[in-house]
Amino acid sequence: MDDKITTIHITENLSSAKIIELIEEYPNLNTITCCPSIFKRISKSYIEALNNLDIEVKKKYNWGNKPIYSYQEDSVLRLAKSGFKASEIAKKLNIPLSRVYTLVRKSNDKFKFNNYQRKHDNYKRELVKSLKNQGKSAKFISAQLDIPLRTVYYILNKK
Repeated sequence: MDDKITTIHITENLSSAKIIELIEEYPNLNTITCCPSIFKRISKSYIEALNNLDIEVKKKYNWGNKPIYSYQEDSVLRLAKSGFKASEIAKKLNIPLSRVYTLVRKSNDKFKFNNYQRKHDNYKRELVKSLKNQGKSAKFISAQLDIPLRTVYYILNKK
């Protein structure tokens, strides 16, 4: 007998025996919730009788466990929009990186991380080309601009 509980969720069909059992077990009961499939099977006379006793019967979707990360969706999205990288968000909230991507993808905001970064902007590209036009060697350009030698060759050979 539990006097403090006023709302319960049932997962089985409501019969007259079940109603009596619930009323005896929960004397302060004022709301019974159940899934829609069970609600359809409850007799109208049972619902009327419970309404006369000031007990309301409602449909409620109560499927499965709640996702463990659902409470973090807002904070992940907020941090992502403020410019944090996915790896920084994962480290900050102590969740897996894949979960960060999943939560962002789940949101309906059409947000995408800007992970693509050019290693060398147009200014450096033009600088490499101008140094080559001045007759400087690729090794000299690499050392001067502090970029890998293969990148210098890539920039110079790119059409």
